[in-house]
Amino acid sequence: MINGQFYAPEGKPAPVVEPGEFVFSVIGLDHGHIVGMCNGLTEAGAVLKSVYDPDPAKVDAFCKAYPHVKRAANEEELLSDPETLLIAGAAVTSERCALGLRVMAAGKDYFTDKAPLTTLEQLAAAKEAVKQAGKKYMVYYSERIHAETAVFAGQLIEQGAIGKVIQVLGLGPHRLSAETRPEWFFQKEQYGGILCDIGSHQIEQILFYTGAKDATVTHSQIGNFNHPEFPELDDFGDASLLTDTGAAGYFRVDWFTPDGLQTWGDGRSFILGTEGFIEQRKYMNLGTPGGEGHLFLANGKEETHYNVSGKVGFPFFGQLILDCLNRTENAMTQEHAFKAAELCVKAQLQAEVIAP
Repeated sequence: MINGQFYAPEGKPAPVVEPGEFVFSVIGLDHGHIVGMCNGLTEAGAVLKSVYDPDPAKVDAFCKAYPHVKRAANEEELLSDPETLLIAGAAVTSERCALGLRVMAAGKDYFTDKAPLTTLEQLAAAKEAVKQAGKKYMVYYSERIHAETAVFAGQLIEQGAIGKVIQVLGLGPHRLSAETRPEWFFQKEQYGGILCDIGSHQIEQILFYTGAKDATVTHSQIGNFNHPEFPELDDFGDASLLTDTGAAGYFRVDWFTPDGLQTWGDGRSFILGTEGFIEQRKYMNLGTPGGEGHLFLANGKEETHYNVSGKVGFPFFGQLILDCLNRTENAMTQEHAFKAAELCVKAQLQAEVIAP
């Protein structure tokens, strides 16, 4: 049974640096996204040096995926290592900010799984730490940066293929696979709630595709419709946003992917422009064996189905490496990363509870 927490895309190697020019290490193995994060960085030429997690079993599993990695005795060993330039981590969601503060205080850039934090107080602390340390607090918003249809959609929009974007609609269903989830996953204080957690993917995409720097959450709602055994789990959530570009955004996220579906979630996005529209079927094409990577474009010139799997790549990771070395912001601006985090926390905080 395919489970989204272990989804780790692999792309073609596209190094942007020479071997050993950019070294990173890992702290925090609480979510399987760390494998996708490491895949992206190593394919772009980064060297994975060391790993630390207080749970030896998690380290054992990680080392099976990366046999060359060095096991560190403690976190400080990595934070004090002069060769390590960046720390990647997928800690418990509520602990990601505290780890980032320690990483930046040690003079290193930080790359965390989404959601990057769970409270507005953490956001304020992270912003201040970035300002003081001059380091990066980057976020693995994987449903855009590590999905080829999402990358290609951004390229099409930049080329003017659908005109000005006026609405982004995102659907982010996931398979729960509760038996594989850790206890913290069901504790709201630790995972942040569904709009903060998997909703962060959707809000980041709304900002990115509309070119917005800010947005207002006009309405949001959450519910637990069918999992009374996990009373703090939101198994459904949705929200509407209005961006500072005047565009509208709506997304729905849920934990109701049925077992008969071929993958962990039928993630889609619909982007409406003044001159056309784009639909992404990121991970599957329903009822067909076609796999992932389907994008549909309609505008004044064409109606086209693209299968971009293996053809577009994941430029974010190489851009991030070069951003760290050159102190630029081509992969993602810090403002953008933090604004998506802010809005997902606000959407969660103001959400109306509709079930039970």
